[in-house]
Amino acid sequence: MALSTDTITPAQNASLTAGRRALLTLSRIWAWVFLALLILFFVVTVPLISSISFFTIRNSQNILVAIVPVLLLALGQTFVIISAGIDLSVGWVMSLASVLSALALRNSFNAGAPLWLAVLLGLLAAIASAGAVGAINGVIIAKLKVPAFIVTLGSSFIVRGLALLWSENTTVVGLPDGVRGYGNGSLFYWIHADNGGFYIFQPPALTGDMLRNMDRILSWPVVATIVVVAFAVFLLNRTQFGRHTYAIGGNVQAALRAGIPVDRHIIKLYALSAASAGVTGFLSTLQVTGGSASIGDPLLLSSIAAVIIGGVSLFGGAGTIIGTVIGALIIAILTTGLVMLNVPAFWQFIVVGVVVIVAVLIDQSRDLIVGHYKVGAE
Repeated sequence: MALSTDTITPAQNASLTAGRRALLTLSRIWAWVFLALLILFFVVTVPLISSISFFTIRNSQNILVAIVPVLLLALGQTFVIISAGIDLSVGWVMSLASVLSALALRNSFNAGAPLWLAVLLGLLAAIASAGAVGAINGVIIAKLKVPAFIVTLGSSFIVRGLALLWSENTTVVGLPDGVRGYGNGSLFYWIHADNGGFYIFQPPALTGDMLRNMDRILSWPVVATIVVVAFAVFLLNRTQFGRHTYAIGGNVQAALRAGIPVDRHIIKLYALSAASAGVTGFLSTLQVTGGSASIGDPLLLSSIAAVIIGGVSLFGGAGTIIGTVIGALIIAILTTGLVMLNVPAFWQFIVVGVVVIVAVLIDQSRDLIVGHYKVGAE
């Protein structure tokens, strides 16, 4: 129930304003606070339950590798959701890109192309095929005015069928051996043993204890994800493209009156979201050295959850890339920590679901607080 300023004293009104300001500040930083508390919780509890440390180089790198597919899908979703849209096709677009990139890589290498060129052709096939799906989604949404939920849901079924058809309902295998180095190699290697050391790009030949004592730091998919995140931050915060995205999500009619080409921008947004899924599918192909027609299926909801937890408003017009990164980290640390605590898998889904609901409630409370100030200003 809203309180009228006519029914409370000036002192009560000042206290209410301060409280609302505090809640607004908390709603903006809660994900950061929750992430810090989550890390602290697992740092303390994991050694007590499992007799192993949570905060290690190896575990931190495992967490970074785990968030790569979720985060890359979530980056594209961030742009779409800020514009007040939704893309339910990214999971299967990722699968389609994985299949087509594997086929392009294998066929070009078998035709005599050098490995680096075959890998590049695989990347181009993934981005081109995924981007085409996204552009088609965008055209139907923008030009035919069909709700994004329906369009992307329908296209996900079509893309799923195409992925299964072109993969012949099996994993695309037969990729060259050198592909594994692109997907599983790392920028740095640390061998914490006698005669060990710190190596860049390539460690020496190792066996036995030396191999078990080697930690990989910043795998190539993680490095690629960092580059994509930096590009997404620049695109959203420093370019006209990003400003138009916020404007459309905030008020599409006002954006039209301001001369923003809304339809064209929406098409670009869905193409961008799908292209991000294409990069994800390509990296998964390199990591597993094969193209899977179902690898992206379980990642859709996690990617949307990362966006919501990161503070992107489901109503559009608000959100940041860094927030999405924090959301993806929260999901990865939650699942990793619960596994290390020997918590059954179904509890992991329950906990993540609770966090998502809390995030939505906080988002709604922030909108109510901002609305209160707007009404007060008027």
